[in-house]
Amino acid sequence: YKSNPCNPPLTPFVKGEFRLPTEAEWEYAARSGGKSEKYSGGNNIDSVAWYSGNSGSKTHPVGQKEANGLGLYDMTGNVWEWTNDWYADDYYRKSPKNNPEGASSGQHRVLRGGSWGDTPQRLRTANRVRDGPGERDYNFGFRLVLSPQ
Repeated sequence: YKSNPCNPPLTPFVKGEFRLPTEAEWEYAARSGGKSEKYSGGNNIDSVAWYSGNSGSKTHPVGQKEANGLGLYDMTGNVWEWTNDWYADDYYRKSPKNNPEGASSGQHRVLRGGSWGDTPQRLRTANRVRDGPGERDYNFGFRLVLSPQ
């Protein structure tokens, strides 16, 4: 996203660049900085997520459930979140332990977090799915990160 005179930045005081998170960044944030949590914010899904068992088959405004340990809301459930990484089946086997980057190319991007229509099993912080980067759906969304300049 580049600003121009017809499309000025909304927050001109921010120094940096907004982008989609890598898959590793997303998981680190979802796990409250690397904790071993089943869902983002703990192991009790009803307190942290909108899913098939409590959503009424619709999305909900962010922030109605408990935040995780980093103060982030709705990283589990509500909508699947796009990451910037290309999908690779062997991502975890071949990635370095510290700040791994995804495959350099591919046909599908990684989505994380699960949605309001998913079962608890699909909402685990370790779960990952893929879809074409041009696809859109009523249960897809995104979360941006700010890279400092």
